[in-house]
Parts: sequence; structure tokens; C-alpha cells
Amino acid sequence: MKVNTYLSVAVVLLSVFCELGVCREDPFIRMNTPGGIHDCKGFQNSAEILSIGQFAVQEHNKKENTLLEFARVVKAKEQVVAGKMYHLTLEAIDAGKKQIYEAKVWVKPWMNFKQLQEFKPTHDASSSFTSTGLGGKRGN
Repeated sequence: MKVNTYLSVAVVLLSVFCELGVCREDPFIRMNTPGGIHDCKGFQNSAEILSIGQFAVQEHNKKENTLLEFARVVKAKEQVVAGKMYHLTLEAIDAGKKQIYEAKVWVKPWMNFKQLQEFKPTHDASSSFTSTGLGGKRGN
């Protein structure tokens, strides 16, 4: 009887850790504060984050009847909500020109739910790129 009780407590604790945002890719257990926004350093370029970035651009294209092309995730943050809210800074190509966008995507994997909450161009000067910042040579 005692073993079953301990096992039940362990399962409940593990469930709580997972709901609080334990990062799978992090080799050490890291708990996120519910509602707090945390950097996704270390797994920013993971298949999961890239997939969410591509989803954001595709959904924006559907809603706004545009033809943006996903390029890359510049920065990623996550927020524990009922699931996770991903705050992404994306690079997308619009008519041959690279642009930076901010997107929010709400994900509840246990419900197979993914929804674009926000998608907008960034007007932050620190997010803009120059040709040298993209690997180009000066004077080109």
C-alpha cells in the first residue's frame, strides 16, 4: 500500500513539473514561473520552435492573404499559460526583402491545439538588420 502511495505522489509531482514548464531539452530540470516569460536559449533553433515559427507565418498568410516566406527564428521566448505562449521574433521574406516580425503562438500539445494570437512587423530599431549584419560586405 505504501509503495502505491509513493508512486502516486511521484506521478503527481512529475505532472506538476511538466505543467510548470520543465524544458525537455535542458539537461537540468528547470521550472518556469507560471505566467513568466523565459528565453528559449539552447533550443531556440529546435525543430519544435522552427515549426512554430513556420506555423505563425503560414497562419498570417492565410488570415491576411499575403505571401510571406519564413526565413528563420531570430529570438524565442516561452510563457507558461494553459499550455505555452511562444513569443517569437521572426525573419520572413516579403517580395524579396527580409523583414522582422513579432509573433505570439499559443500551444496546448495535449489537445493538438495551436493558434496564432498576434503577428506584426517590428518597429524596434534594435531588431533591424543592415547588409553587414546579414553577412554582406560593405559597399554592396
